[in-house]
Order: sequence, then C-alpha cells, then structure tokens
Amino acid sequence: MQDLHILDRQDPMVPEAPHLTPTQMKVMRCVHSGLLNKQIAYELGMAEATVKVHMTALMRKLNVRNRTQVAIAASHFSGMRPALSRAAD
Repeated sequence: MQDLHILDRQDPMVPEAPHLTPTQMKVMRCVHSGLLNKQIAYELGMAEATVKVHMTALMRKLNVRNRTQVAIAASHFSGMRPALSRAAD
C-alpha cells in the first residue's frame, strides 16, 4: 500500500502563483494590509503613480479586476504577512 501524503499532491483546483517581482510582492502585502495607494507610496518610498503602475501589473498577473480581489488573492499566498505601516504611527 502506498503512503500518500496530502502535501505531496498538487490540487488541480488551486492555480499556480504568478511570478511577481519583489516590489509587486511588497505592494500586494500592503494592499492585503488595507493600505491606500498614498499610504503604500509612503511605506515603500515611491511615488503614488508608481504604486498605481504596480497595482495595474498585479491585477493583470493575478487576473483580477480590483484591489479587493488583489487582497483576497494575497491571502492565498503562503507566507503573506501584513505590511508594517509607518502611516499608523
């Protein structure tokens, strides 16, 4: 009898994570934490327009239509931890 472990099998219903850049991962973490674009820009030290560019790329790569769906998709990634916000200081 074979010893099968659930973790050894890949669930065909769970989509593979797209390749995201480190900055896109940071932006996604911030969105997952509920930060606004202006807050993300401050947190990551970039212009708000740059955050918008990263958000557009994230939505395209994740095949979603809005930031709420980005946040939901972020919760499916293992190791996704909330961003530490300086805006809360």
